[in-house]
Order: sequence, then C-alpha cells, then structure tokens
Amino acid sequence: MECQVCANLEISVEKPPGASPLSFIALLKVYRELLVSRIRNTQCLIDNLIKNDYFSTEDAEIVVQFPTQADKVRKILDLVQSKGEEVSEYFIRVLQKVTDAYYELQPWLDEIGYEPSEHICSKPVVNTDPVSRYCQKLRYELGRDSKFVMSYAQREEMLLEEVYSNSIMELVSFTNESLGEVCQLEALFDDTVGLINEDGETIYVFGDAGIGKSILLQKIQSLWARKELDIGAKFFFRFRCRMFSCFKEDEAICLKDLLFKYNCYPDQDPAEVFHHILQFPHTVLFTFDGFDEIYSNFDLSSVPEMCSPNEPIHPLVLLVSLLRGKLLKGSKKILTARTGTEIQRNIIRKKVLLRGFSSNNLKEYTAVFFKDEGQRTLVLNQLEANPNLCSLCSVPLFCWIIFKCYEHFHSMSDSHELPDCSVTLTDVFLLMIEVHLNRSLKTSLLKNNTRSQAEMFKSKKETLLALGKMAYKGMENSFFIFEQEEVSSANISEEDLQLGFLRTVKGYSGCDNQSTYEFLHLTLQSFFTALFLVIEEKVGAKELLQFFNECSSTETAQLTCLRIPWLKKQLAGEDPFRNNEHFHFTNLFLCGLLSRSKQKLFRHLVLPAVVKRKRKTLITYLGESMKSHLKGLSRSRFPNYNQIQVQPNFVWMLRCLYETQSEKVGKLAAKHMHANYIKLTYCNAYSADCSAISFVVHHFQKRLALDLDNNNINDYGVKQLLPCFSKLAVIRLSVNQVTDHGVRILYEELSKYQIVTFLGLYNNQITDVGAKYVAKLIEECSSLEYVKIGANKITSEGGKCLAQAIQKSKTMFEIGMWGNQVGDEGAKAFAEALRNHPRLTNVSLAFNGITTEGGKSIAEAMRHNNSVKIFWLTKNELDDEAAMSFAEMLKVNNKLVHLW
Repeated sequence: MECQVCANLEISVEKPPGASPLSFIALLKVYRELLVSRIRNTQCLIDNLIKNDYFSTEDAEIVVQFPTQADKVRKILDLVQSKGEEVSEYFIRVLQKVTDAYYELQPWLDEIGYEPSEHICSKPVVNTDPVSRYCQKLRYELGRDSKFVMSYAQREEMLLEEVYSNSIMELVSFTNESLGEVCQLEALFDDTVGLINEDGETIYVFGDAGIGKSILLQKIQSLWARKELDIGAKFFFRFRCRMFSCFKEDEAICLKDLLFKYNCYPDQDPAEVFHHILQFPHTVLFTFDGFDEIYSNFDLSSVPEMCSPNEPIHPLVLLVSLLRGKLLKGSKKILTARTGTEIQRNIIRKKVLLRGFSSNNLKEYTAVFFKDEGQRTLVLNQLEANPNLCSLCSVPLFCWIIFKCYEHFHSMSDSHELPDCSVTLTDVFLLMIEVHLNRSLKTSLLKNNTRSQAEMFKSKKETLLALGKMAYKGMENSFFIFEQEEVSSANISEEDLQLGFLRTVKGYSGCDNQSTYEFLHLTLQSFFTALFLVIEEKVGAKELLQFFNECSSTETAQLTCLRIPWLKKQLAGEDPFRNNEHFHFTNLFLCGLLSRSKQKLFRHLVLPAVVKRKRKTLITYLGESMKSHLKGLSRSRFPNYNQIQVQPNFVWMLRCLYETQSEKVGKLAAKHMHANYIKLTYCNAYSADCSAISFVVHHFQKRLALDLDNNNINDYGVKQLLPCFSKLAVIRLSVNQVTDHGVRILYEELSKYQIVTFLGLYNNQITDVGAKYVAKLIEECSSLEYVKIGANKITSEGGKCLAQAIQKSKTMFEIGMWGNQVGDEGAKAFAEALRNHPRLTNVSLAFNGITTEGGKSIAEAMRHNNSVKIFWLTKNELDDEAAMSFAEMLKVNNKLVHLW
C-alpha cells in the first residue's frame, strides 16, 4: 500500500487556477509518504533541528527509540509539523542544502519550486550525514595520496600535475580491432562509444610494462578527488592487485572490511555508510591496478561464487565477485594488466589499449619535463636525430629514463649543449636496467633508495646473468618467444619475472596452460645478450664476436669480417628476407659495454682482467674488420679526389666504433680509407650518426669531400659535424631536412676556415632566412664555387640576397636554384648578377614562378654575359614575348651553349 501511495505522490499535484500555494505544514502532509520513502538519514535532520533550538534533547530521544528508519522519519515529521510553519520550512531547507544526503529529493524540491525565506536563509545548516562526511574524507585522502608520483627509480617524488601527460588510449574489440580513440577520460565510462559487452561491468585497460597504466589510474583518482570527473561516482576505492597475493589461504574478511580497512575508514556510523553503498552501487568506482601481478596458490574453483556482502571469505573471492558483478552489481570498475594477460570476456564491458605517446604527446611531455626552452629544443632535436631513442620514447617509462639521461648530462654542462660524451643507447639501456631493478627493492618506511648503479648491478648479478643467458640462446637461434620450460631452465624466478623485462604473450605451441614470454622490446633482448657476453667469464673470443659475422651481407661477408676460420658461415641458401637488425644492436651494445667509460661499472661484476681481454679482442677485431671492409669498397677517381662509395653496413660499423670511444680504432679507420672523397649517400644515416662520422673523419690530416645526400640528417646532424668542418672542402647535405638553423651553423663554421668549394643543400627546408646565410657565405668565402640550393622555400627576398652575393663574387662557377619561388623580382636581381659576371658558368632558375617580365630582364642581361654556358629556365611561366627576347639575345651571345 505504501509503495502505491508513493507512486501516486510522484505525480505533480494539480492546483486550481488562482489557488494560493500550500503552506509548509501542508506540503509535509501531502508528500509525507514520499519523504518517508526517500529520507535515508535522520541524524543530520536531528542535529540541525537541535542546533537551531527547534528540537529539544527529549525530542531527539523520542525519535531514536523507533526501530526502523521509516518510523523515525514519520516521528520527525509529526514533531516538526506540531512546532509550526517556521520549523516545517527549516526542515525543507535542510533537505535542500544537504544534497549529498538527500539527493533523491532534489527533483521534488524543484517540482514544488521551493525558495527559502530570508529568515530561514539566516539559519545555519551543517552537513553531519555520515555518508557525506565519509565522501569528504575519501576525497581528501585520495586527493592527498594522488598528489605525488613516485619516480620509476623509487628515488624521488614528483607532483602528478607536473609529470602527467596524455597518451594514446584506443578502444578495441575483443579481437583488438580499433573502435576509436579515447580523447577524454569521461569517455571511458560513456556507453555510446566502445561498448563491446553490455552485460560486463569492468573497463579493462591493458598495455606493455611502463606504458602508463598506473599513472592513468592515479590521474583518474586525482580528478575524482577534485570533483573534476563527472561520472556520478560518490565513492572511489582503489586497490593494487598484488595485495591480494599477500593474504594467507585461510584468511577471510567481509566486503565492508575490504573496502574500509584497505582504503579509508568512516569516522561515523560505518554500518550506515556501508548500507548506503549496498543500496546505491552505481555510485561506486573501483580501480584494480595490475591484475597480472596476482600470484597465489589459492584455488578459486574450490569455493562457490560470492553473493553475500556480509559473509567473510577469502579476499581473492571478493575481488573476483566484484569483477563479475556478483557483489555491488552496477558499480563502475577499471582493471589494468599487462598485454597478454588473459581476462574472462564475460566481465569486460570495454577494452582500452594504451599505446603510449604519440609525437604530439611526446612534445607535450618534453615541455613538462624540461622547463628550459633551450634544453627542450636540444632534446627534441636529439630524439629526431636518433630514431632508435625516439621509438623507445613512445613508452612513457623509457621516455622518462631517456630524459633522466639527458638531464644528467645537462647537469654536467653549464650550457644548453651536451658535453662531448653525448648520450648513447648503451647509457640509456644501462639506466633502464637500473630503474627496473630499483623498483624491486623493499625500501624502509618513508625512505627512498640511495644505492648506486654499481651496487644495484652487483646485488642482482645472478638475475642479470639468467636473463642474459636466455637472451643469448634466443639470439643465437633467432628465437624471440620463450616457453615456460626455457624460462625455468635459465633459472629465472617468479621474482625475476616481476622486474618487467619480460612480458607474457599468447602462446604459439598449443600449450595454453603454460605462459609464453618475450622481452619487452627486441632491443632489450639484444642488450641482455651483449651484457651476458661481457659478464659471463666463460665467453671466449668466438662467442664474443659471433654476431658480427651474422651482420655481414651475402656480397660482403668475406670483406666486412675478420678472416678467422671459426667465424665464417655457410651463406648458401640464406633467407633473403631475414632481418639482422637485432644482431646489429647486439654488436652496438657490446661495443658500448666494453668501452673504457663502463669499466668502473663492470669491475663489480666480472674480473678486470676478463674485461680487459674481451675489450682487446673486440678492438682488434674492429680494426682488422674495418681495414678489410674498406679494401673491398668501390672507388672512383676525379680531378683532385679519390672517391670511396660505402654501403649502409658501413654506418653500423661507424656506430660500433663510436660506442667504443677508441681513438686508436678511429685513427686506423681514417688511415685505411685511402680516399679523400667519402660518399655516404642512401645509407639511411640519421643525424645521431654524424657523431660517429665525425669520430672518424676528424682524424684526416688533409682536406676532403663528404657526401651525405639522401639520408635522414637534420640540423642536429649538421651540428654533430662540427669537428669535421676544418677539413671539408666539399659538403653535400641535399635531401636531409636541414632548416635555416642548420644553414646558420654551416655559415658560422665554413666561413671560419675558408676552404669550402662545394655546398649542396638541394631539397631541404630552407627559407629566405637560410638563403641570407648562404649569401653571406658566398660573399665572405672566396673559395666557394658551387652552390646547390634548389627545391627549398626561397622567395624573391632570399633570391635577391643570393643574386647580390653572386654579383660580388668573382669565383662562383655554378648556382642551382631549381624549384624555389624567386618570381620576377628575384629574376631581375639575378639578371643584374649575370650582367658582365666574369666566371659564372652554370645557372638554374627553373620552376621558380618567373613570368614574361622576369624572363625579358634575364634575356637582356645575358646579352652582356660571356661566361654562362648552361642556363635552365624550364617550368616557368614564359610566353612567346619572352621567347622572342631570348631569340634576340642568342644572336648576340655566342658563349651560351645550352638554354633549357
């Protein structure tokens, strides 16, 4: 009957036209049963009525005596109405003000159009509702706990707001097909996008180790605590899944204790707060971080599914029951795990794949990490220069490690420049290993870790050896997936697996009951292989150098490797599609680990004599191999130059030489080139490789030519060539993404030495600003004869500057301007430069937006030129009138041989 009355009362009461509004006493009478059914907290009403002297202590005692909540509400209503209109209005005012406790009555308050009188507004209302108080306490504690982030190395705390940066979050199907990106965190809870199972209750967020799962949950926690996450959640309970592994098999707790004892305990009436949670599960948000970190022998199949919220049972059963919706059905849940963790489909509502940083995310994170603009620009340039580092930076953990490397080197230098010992991949991976090892330490309460890198590596030597042994065996056989049996045979423990170097993957052997693993990144397996070769004392020369032989191409196998019988391999039948980049990285890391700068670290892990022997073997091999390689390269003779054309494999050799930091091998490489024109075109060299190129080239005693056309060198690469400029007479950097900044560096350096004769900058990103620097170089450097600067972004302004510089130069022989936009104004300036120029022989102004006006100016000037023999003007906008002008010019100019 009561429910029927309540249903009827939800319909608005129709008042006759012109009828006066109901009094407050009448309102309480009319809507009595609605109020009885919707008011779940009486203590807050009693407290406020007593505080304003509307209730006496005796009134409160009378109310408390009633056994049920509904009866208590009825008695309060009786007492309030008996005390008159003011008390009845104040009663309604409390319902309006304490929205947390009486949120179900807010629509009713809107319906009756309640506006408090001025007198009632002056009466204080205090929220003493236990549920509201608990929500406030939860927000405070979770806000405090989420304010700081512990660094990956567990050594420092950082403000979340100063380090958090968005990353790519992709909604996916059960088969991991993309359903679109998550642009705002609220979209995680929006069922209009990405819903794959409407019966599931858990949002499953997965990704590789270090991809940012934990910090994402901390961000969500922080937003909720600040009331900036609008998803209708009044309660937030967060758990680290690994805590469920800490309970003994016979332990049992109830749901209330799990929520309150392991999160935040209510200061008042826990039973009422818990009852509210049970009644309104849709207002609860859970986060469970690291489902893959649960390791327990507890057999879930031995206990029934849990449905009772009050019955004590093992915490793991509570966890599974929550995820399945057997407890607090309708609550919101986010579960994170590493890629490869199997989760039952029936609990998943959405799947979210974390992919790490996009290029824009990376720029945002760089701005957050490096406040100084100079440092920020330098780091971004270095990342662009080194694609290996840049690809690693898509993983936030790796990005943080790499940035800490840069930060360390910046701290050693007073300027924005890195010192000579710039960050290498070996440096980055050593720090990465240290970070992972640090995370496994059990630190004292409120104390941070202070162990040095050497101490950390020494304490975990057996773990490093075990991982290295497995990586080495896999690398030997080109195996990158490891069965559980292989992991166990390498003595890799469960604790070692938790370090995060390995991740589980879907098995391919059909043994679904056993885990299958791979290294977090293929380069990480290469690094551990090299580490094993260094710290395993039994490794001899054959094993140490075996992967250099793997890197030899079929054509150059006998030339790029030292002629040692046990290093030769049968190349017949070799897989033509085989990728050997992982061998290249293994060799690169081996060179870095055996460099002099790392000897201090390894004397704690292996006998110094062993490291010395291995380093000597490596250095000898590199020297002889470089010598053998250079003998087999194609060579050409030009006037004043002996050219050598190197292969892409040579770039890897240079990288290895650079990692060793052995000046002896660098000098030897320079000596055995027997050439003064080094052609490194189409070698897929990146700007970071310019450091390795400089490492060898600066040992040349005479002037030389360096051709780096068609690579991936940018301004940073130009800067890395600084040690070479005093030797370079020819520098070719066409098709290399060089901008005005790089041109400025070229001008500043080349103008110092006054020896450059050829400057190739075709098809880059040079504007009028860069053109002005080239113009200054032409004016100041009398040795400069050839300038190729076509296919850039030069307009009439830059064109005029170049033309004026050429007009002043008596030595310029060729200017290539094809594919710019100098227009008629630029053409007129070049016309003045051509008039009576004593030496300019080859000119290209093709595809420059020149019309008839500019063409006629050039034709007129060429009537007075006796030096130009080849002139390109194709792909301009010249008409018959311009053609007539050139025809007339040719009657006078008998030196021009080719006009295109």
